Amino acid sequence: MSNTQAVRIRKGRSTLTLRRVIAYTVLILLTLLSLFSFYVLFINATRGHYDIQKGFSFLPGRALMANLNNVMSSSEMPVLRGMLNSFIVATGSAALSVYFSTLTAYGIHAYQFKGNNAAFKFILLIMMVPTQVSALGFISLMNNWGLRNSFIPLIVPTIAAPMTFFFMKQYMESNLPLEIIEAARIDGSGEFATFNRIVLPMTKPAIAVQAIFTFVANWNNYFIPSLLIDNKNMKTLPILMAQLRSADWLKFDLGQVYMLIALAILPVVIVYLCLSRFIVGGVALGGVKG
Repeated sequence: MSNTQAVRIRKGRSTLTLRRVIAYTVLILLTLLSLFSFYVLFINATRGHYDIQKGFSFLPGRALMANLNNVMSSSEMPVLRGMLNSFIVATGSAALSVYFSTLTAYGIHAYQFKGNNAAFKFILLIMMVPTQVSALGFISLMNNWGLRNSFIPLIVPTIAAPMTFFFMKQYMESNLPLEIIEAARIDGSGEFATFNRIVLPMTKPAIAVQAIFTFVANWNNYFIPSLLIDNKNMKTLPILMAQLRSADWLKFDLGQVYMLIALAILPVVIVYLCLSRFIVGGVALGGVKG
């Protein structure tokens, strides 16, 4: 090897090392910026109302248990019941949305029928309609059906989830060969058996991703539940948080507000930490069309 080639190799290695250092530095900074808001939240959850009003502190306070007791002992805000209500709504919505959206995507992907493309475009068109546009008619319909203060209007309509359908459709185009479905049909497998025993296991990474996203979206949903739920024992966590934040200024306690937000976000953080590998893997596979 000549001296010139050796110099080029060293320069190439130095350049690669420098690029890696810059990349890791930028990623570390972005990570710290992303986590900073969570750090502020959990720090303020340990501080009292007057301490929070004085300004930001990097050190935790001594009011953690006091804030927790105040939130949990409030008769006007059944926090544990609210967490259970949010869990029921979020879990039910995630299960129905993911299953039926995957089933719809399978129908569009596996069957070639007249109007296939039109149905696909129509579903995508629904994605452009904001929830606020149909909210008034939906609330009026639910009141007429006697479904006010019920979880049914919060769970069942999530069966129609255009975003989940679109993601699953793209994932199937990349990772679900039609030859496998044809082989199952030749072997005598029924359509629902093929879907439940073959398609669902093959799309498990994408299902996990969409289940997480749907769970989080419905866990944090405030708009529709706030219009339908006014029973104290049926309220979800976002409603309780809004209720606490809009309290009379004489009773307003920032420590309790931050504690309630921390309690509300903690399950979501745990879900993300446990299933983050499904998010990265599923998004990567679903975003690449083979």
